[in-house]
Amino acid sequence: MGSSAETLNEKRDEVDAMANDPDFKAVEEGDQVPIDKPKEQQANGQDPFLVLWEGHGDPGCPKGMKKRTKWIITLIVAAGAFNTTCASSIYTSTYSQIEKEFGSSHELAIAGLSLFVMGLGVGPMFLAPLSEFYGRRPIYIISFACYILFLIPCAAAQNITTLLVGRFLDGVAGSAFLSVAGGTVGDIFEGSDLGLPMMVYTASPFIGPEVGPLIGGFINENTNWRWTWYVMIIWSFVQWILLCLIPETYNPILLQRKAAKIRRETGDDRYYAPYDKRTDGILKTVLVSCQRPFQLLVFEPMVLALCTFTALLLGILYMFFQAFGFIFRGTYGFTLSQLGLSFLGLFVGMLMGVMTDPIWRRTYAKLVAKRGESIPEFRLTPGILGGVLVPVGMFWFGWTTYKSVHWIVPIIGSTVFGMGTLLVYSAVFAFLVDCYPLYAASAMAANSFSRSCFAAGFPLFSTQSTYSTRYPVTSFDSP
Repeated sequence: MGSSAETLNEKRDEVDAMANDPDFKAVEEGDQVPIDKPKEQQANGQDPFLVLWEGHGDPGCPKGMKKRTKWIITLIVAAGAFNTTCASSIYTSTYSQIEKEFGSSHELAIAGLSLFVMGLGVGPMFLAPLSEFYGRRPIYIISFACYILFLIPCAAAQNITTLLVGRFLDGVAGSAFLSVAGGTVGDIFEGSDLGLPMMVYTASPFIGPEVGPLIGGFINENTNWRWTWYVMIIWSFVQWILLCLIPETYNPILLQRKAAKIRRETGDDRYYAPYDKRTDGILKTVLVSCQRPFQLLVFEPMVLALCTFTALLLGILYMFFQAFGFIFRGTYGFTLSQLGLSFLGLFVGMLMGVMTDPIWRRTYAKLVAKRGESIPEFRLTPGILGGVLVPVGMFWFGWTTYKSVHWIVPIIGSTVFGMGTLLVYSAVFAFLVDCYPLYAASAMAANSFSRSCFAAGFPLFSTQSTYSTRYPVTSFDSP
């Protein structure tokens, strides 16, 4: 009782002191009182009506989500990237049937692959800015719905022109996962926790091209080529349903929603989020944002160098789709389904790259501890090993594609190449997201555009090179 009385007296003295303070003004009915702000925000003299996150413990903060929720979101967007890139390469198993039914040349059939990949590069140039205006979730849902719709003309095409147009539009619609999804992973993870999720996401669009010919080989060896697209439509619809279940993760949009909620609850229109102060309309914002990926490529030498390297690797990867056909069907006499299985070497190599993540997480932690802070360049350490494995794998593959050499030997070489490619890509993606957190989608769009330009062109000129040299490996002119 004594303690309670003392506390009560202290409170009474405090109230009396406030009342005697000439600067004190009592709150009258109708006055608007700002809600409590974080101490850091008050100490920095920021506007008390500016709505920000109150630490990661804030219920709306995406980085404060439960770990299980973060991983569910990551796996869903990674599955979307896997689906889209699988659609790019599954088409290669339909070449012979398409050429026969439509009477088209082999080069024209290959154009369906190049146009799809070009669409993957064009789409992020406006989908990424839109995601930074409206948020990630609406872009996923709308663009992937269009992706499913454009699969229908591919399945029902009665001529090669319809098929090629459908392929390009399908690539544009499905490209959100090659730029926006990287931003999603960066929205919910940070620091040392970013490495493994980014590696899982990085692996998905590169494992997809290896699995595509595997699935397509069995389909086209046993039934009509149109079933390739029927299977993709069913699979994509299931993927779209999963996308509808994920929440929004883009910080500026979530802060807008938080500010709107506070305004409704308090009746005070002075509360605002940083994005509420934007004066530009959607058209101007998108046009300006479309320039950002090119600005990063032109004015950031590091971005240009990394994007060029990754573009070269993806171009070589898509060139393998032509080389594998000549080597394993022409030299080793594989069937169409066996040809699809030959891509498992690349698949296994990329899985091995993912399994090395604990090594890179420890390396990253040591670098941060030594320096006392994290810098984006620490994300590039996996790329050092990857940059060595890539040429080793290419020389291994290129020098062992003779009939006198067992077929498993070049496949092992492709495994080394696949592992190196994944390590390089995981390093570059993590660097871009860490270096440009607010414009991660635009940075990834710059990377996606440069990659797709190379990947679209390499299959076309590699075919001409192969026919002119009459040798299955276009990378090396061996006797």
